[in-house]
Amino acid sequence: MSDPFYITTAISYPNGRPHIGHAYEAIATDAIARSRRIAGRDVFFMTGTDEHGLKMAQTARDKGMEVADLATEMSGYFREMDDALNISYDRFIRTTEPAHHAASQAIWRAMEANGDLYLGRYEGWYSVRDEAFYDEKELVGGEGGVRLSPQGTPVEWTVEESWFFRLSRYQDKLLALFNDQPDFIRPESRRNEMIAFVSGGLSDLSVSRTSFDWGVKVPGADGHVMYVWVDALTNYLTGAGYPDDTERMARFWPADVHIIGKDIVRFHTVYWPAFLMSANLPLPRQVFGHGFLLNRGQKESKSVGNVTDPLDLAQRFGVDGLRYFLLREVTFGSDGSYSPEAIVTRVNADLAKSFGNLAQRVLSFIAKNLDGRLPDLNDPQPADTEFSMLVAQATLDEMPRHWEDLAISQAIEAWMRAVWAGNQYVDAQAPWALRKTDPARMETVLATLVMAIRNLAIAIQPVIPASAAKLLDQLGIPAADRTIAGIAEAGWYQALQASGFKLAPPTPIFPQLEMPAADAA
Repeated sequence: MSDPFYITTAISYPNGRPHIGHAYEAIATDAIARSRRIAGRDVFFMTGTDEHGLKMAQTARDKGMEVADLATEMSGYFREMDDALNISYDRFIRTTEPAHHAASQAIWRAMEANGDLYLGRYEGWYSVRDEAFYDEKELVGGEGGVRLSPQGTPVEWTVEESWFFRLSRYQDKLLALFNDQPDFIRPESRRNEMIAFVSGGLSDLSVSRTSFDWGVKVPGADGHVMYVWVDALTNYLTGAGYPDDTERMARFWPADVHIIGKDIVRFHTVYWPAFLMSANLPLPRQVFGHGFLLNRGQKESKSVGNVTDPLDLAQRFGVDGLRYFLLREVTFGSDGSYSPEAIVTRVNADLAKSFGNLAQRVLSFIAKNLDGRLPDLNDPQPADTEFSMLVAQATLDEMPRHWEDLAISQAIEAWMRAVWAGNQYVDAQAPWALRKTDPARMETVLATLVMAIRNLAIAIQPVIPASAAKLLDQLGIPAADRTIAGIAEAGWYQALQASGFKLAPPTPIFPQLEMPAADAA
């Protein structure tokens, strides 16, 4: 059985419809999951929605809805987004599921058994929008002297009976974790932030609420529901089968990586490992906090009027076009910016004019001049070998290395260098001229190109899965062979030739995009 790999997004809070940030996280995580699948790993990829908490209860009240109905409706929009963007999740979890309530109560009991929970009275600042508690020292001033959280969200003074988690007990253990496992938090800038935060001292954490009842019930404590982050973070365990499916837990826990936004790193790298330590459970191997997407360099805001529907972008520029742009253009871990002009420019340059043009002219030439017969590899010359080795280096060495390091844009850059080399090679060898002067040499050049196009299409599947699949279908490549091991397999081309496969006149896969009229000004 292949090596397991468990990857998650942060589960989305569905008090509003999905925005471009949700789409970006889903696309990036999906690409990483797909990269592991074609590398031969047994991937379990989970995403979903975090449906409890005061914010959901207030939103439902404002809409005149039952909160359970709101949760179901809004969760559906997130699943719809994932499906539209070709997100290959293995499980879409909802925190309203009975199995998740059972898992949350199980970790609560484990923390309680360890002596880390006690009943007290909470008096302090709480941000409903962040579903987070903040110390006085963390607050910043807003207009008119209003107190705001570090995220710039309103806070309110809250007083109520609460269960507390002894977070202060874990300060030294967390600092030791950050020191001993420097890759636990990535990128390094996020790690440095958390070291500074924890070094400043940790207060015990209020982990239950009595002012509302929309949440997971605290075992043995009538009137208390769990703090939404206790419940939300536990979803990762629920997906791995906790607490009852011990065989599944043994296979998939700890998670290999949680992909999250940089604004929730604290919850995942301070609270979450402390909860797991308390419950005597293994910690995830890595938490990666990606950056934000900016609309023409500006943070999206309803008041500014620049909020973008990701499905609108996908409809206008194509799902794979949007995926390619976001993963190629944004350095994973840093903030990035997008605009319709930038999407059109990048997709046309890389996909339509470079890779698409390479595949189209080579396959069309074969269909027209060889009646679709796969050309013979007659006597490879140094130029052929050099180009083939460059493609092999990109697809078998550089790209897998970058994927392993979550350096997504660098993996695509390595792929693009091989694509550019393919266009240079075909221009230099000029098979259209060889057709008259040296047909045998022409076939060798074309065979070299077919093999390169096939390997490049396999390697780019994590980024543009639907488009790559169409090209591999045209090339007659079986689904089982569309892996990194398949790229390295010797003799596949000769076997495909022997099968009598013929290339049909190809259909263009990467049409050139045009700027929508609304954005052309």
